[in-house]
Order: sequence, then C-alpha cells, then structure tokens
Amino acid sequence: MPEISPPERTVGFNEKLFWTGIALALYLIMSEVPLYGIPAGGGWELTQLRVIFASNRGALTELGIGPIVTAGLILQLLAGSGMIGVDFANPEDRGLFTTASKVFSIVMTGVQASAYLIGGVYGTQEPFAATMIFLQLLAAGVILILLDEMIQKGWGFGSGISLFILAGVTKGILWDSLAPTPPMADGLSYGAFVATFQAMLGGQSFWGVFLRSGNLPSLLGFITTISVFLIVIYIEGVRVELPVSYARYRGFRGRYPIKLLYVSNLPVIFASALFANVYFFSQLLWNQLGQPAPGTNFWLDLLGQYRFDPESNQPLPVGGLVHYVTSPRNIVNVASDPLRAVIYAGILMAFCIVFSLTWLEVGGLGPKTVAKQLVDSGMQIPGFRRSHRPIAMILKRYIPVVAVLGGLVVGLIAATADFLGVFGTGMGVLLSVGILYQYYQILVQERVAEMYPAFRRVLGE
Repeated sequence: MPEISPPERTVGFNEKLFWTGIALALYLIMSEVPLYGIPAGGGWELTQLRVIFASNRGALTELGIGPIVTAGLILQLLAGSGMIGVDFANPEDRGLFTTASKVFSIVMTGVQASAYLIGGVYGTQEPFAATMIFLQLLAAGVILILLDEMIQKGWGFGSGISLFILAGVTKGILWDSLAPTPPMADGLSYGAFVATFQAMLGGQSFWGVFLRSGNLPSLLGFITTISVFLIVIYIEGVRVELPVSYARYRGFRGRYPIKLLYVSNLPVIFASALFANVYFFSQLLWNQLGQPAPGTNFWLDLLGQYRFDPESNQPLPVGGLVHYVTSPRNIVNVASDPLRAVIYAGILMAFCIVFSLTWLEVGGLGPKTVAKQLVDSGMQIPGFRRSHRPIAMILKRYIPVVAVLGGLVVGLIAATADFLGVFGTGMGVLLSVGILYQYYQILVQERVAEMYPAFRRVLGE
C-alpha cells in the first residue's frame, strides 16, 4: 500500500503550515483540471452534495472525498455494531483499522468510478476513453487519500478531509455571492451581490432579489449564512462542566467540560455520506433501467424516481426515498411542499442522533472510556472513590444525553439553514464553522508548543 511516513523529528509551525498549504493547493488545482475524455461540463450535478464532499463536476475531483467518507462510515458502523472486533485502545488493532480504512477507501474509489461509467454519467464511452477516465478518477482518489494521510500523520494541521471540505464550502459561498454569470431565469446573474446591483441599476423590485426563486442565491440566503455562523460559534461554547480534582496534588481542582457538540460535526458528515449514496445509486439505477416513468417499477419508485429537467439538463428527484433525503433548498419550495421539508428535517435529525450515539463507542468517547482516561490521568470527581465505575456512572448521566441533544441541534440547524437558502448549503456551513473552530484551537496549541517546548508534554505531542 502507498504510505506517507510519519515525521521522525518535531515538525515546526511554519513547516506544517507549508505542507498544509501544499495539500490545499494540489486539491484546488485538481478541482480545476478537467477529466480527459469527457465533454466540457460532463457528469451529473449533485448540487448541495458536491459542496459537502469537496467534489467538482467533470474535474479530477469528481468523486471528491466521498469514497473516503463512505469507507470510513461503513467500517465504523461495523466496528460499532460489533460485527468486526476492534480494540481501539490497542495500538496494533488501531493500526490495522487505519490500514483497512485506506484499503477500503481505494476500493470504494474504484467502485464509484466504475459506477459512474457503467451508469452512463459521462454518456457512452469508447473502451479506451472509459479506461482513461477510470484511471484518472482512481489516481485522483489515491492522491487525496495520501494528502489526508500526510496531514494527519503530523506533517500538517488537522486533517485533509476537513481541509478539503472547508475549501469546497468556501468556494461555494464565494460562487453564490459573486458569480458574474449570464442572465439566469430571473434575468439576473447567479451571484447574489451581482444580482442585487443589477436589480438596483435596472430599477427592479428589491423583494425579487431578497427572495429569488429557482434555487438561486438570494440576500435572505446571505443573511442566513451569517446567522448560522454566529449561532454555531455560540453553540460551540455551550458545555456542562464537571468538577474534578487531581489525586497527586491535593487541593488542586479543575473542570472537565462536556460540550453540547460532544461528537463535533461528524454526524452531519455521516448523514451526508448516506444521503449522497442513496441519491447517487438510485440515479444510476434509474438511468440503467432506461429512465422509466413513475409507476413502472415498484422498487425503483420506493427508492427514488426522477424526471429530466430540460432547463438544467439534469434529472431531478420527484419521488421515493431520494426525494425526501434531498433538501428543498429554498423557502419557496418549502412553502409549496411543506410535507417534504418536514420529512427531510426529521430524517436528517434522526440519523444525526443515531450517528452521534454510534460514534460514542467507535470514537472512544463513551462514559467508560472517558472514565478510564480520567483515572489513568490521576483525576477523580470530588466526593467519589477514585475508580472507573463511579466516575463512569456519573458521566453516563451526561454524555449520552449531550450526544443526543448535539445530534438533534446540528440536524435542525442544517435543515433550517437549507430551507432558507444558505450559501454553501446548511450542512456545508455547519461543517465549515466547526472546522474553522478546530483549526483555531490547533493553531493556538501549535503556537504555544513552539514558543514553550515544555508544554508539548501537556498537549500530548
């Protein structure tokens, strides 16, 4: 397996910044390089799902980080359900699980690339062209996997997946704000700010720009984007603090924080991966069966039914499960079909809660694991014996409840933001705020560790 070796020395702040910048630059370059052998703009437009998975239509990053996230989701669910035995406290098991994730990510890259070709995403291809497209998608997927591995092994900051998601969401927000395209359905450019200036110069109604139809970016979406940023920043600081004391230093006390977003934004990523695969494979099946009309195939109607939209030149979901796992993306669409909006929000929140609870055990964040970590670190809760069991019982009162509430909150915010037409999609903005907050914490820690090397032990480096 191709592998990035971990650094054998301490990597400085500036060097980590350099390698993180290199990974970001390579991703952005790959996002603009078109696939050889397909017409310009080829591929299916997955709209909001592309933003979340950092993929670009018809480019080398056509698959984005979708295979990586899907492979990780499947393996983590298998581990969490006990179908595969993994002891994450054992370094050998953890290493095997990481290697298996990489192998499965490459396999999923090949599977999705093959599905694109077999399903006719790029139209009918000659054998040579189809082979070239497959190899390009596979090579691009391996490069993204290695870039993510390089950053996670200590050569950069954070993780490559977070970096690519943030880059994709940022590009989406800039495009929705400033895209100077030819006139759209309402006679204005796609970008919200450009359309606003055009409407002001043309003497058009302000209301038409504030609330645009046809899933076009509007001023309401921009206001919602700013609001979601502020709300999520506030929620990041909401926490429950348990008093703890250090057994070795009597009288020295502190607090152990349990954040409302205890499992961060991972439930949203996993829910997005699930919805994206439902959308993708149902569309492939519909295309392979000859694009049948609704009512022709019961199982296809149950999974997802589409109609071809001549305006966008893309198939649009109109029924089945896929219809209810894709957001209406506009307040006008929500008003015209409120049942779909309610079902979408309910499904999203339910899966966010399920993935939050699953990640407690898979990610080593459950009460028993945390209690063991506290005891091993020499901490205890005042008034209780210094052992795993009583501390685990206390943590069990808070951690599962916070995980459920956190999953419910992130699902509700993502769904509501989508309904109001937020730039970069509700899930994308939610993820980007969490990623920016994590990067802020990482950069502060790195700066402190570089200025005061003795703190490296405290920070776990």
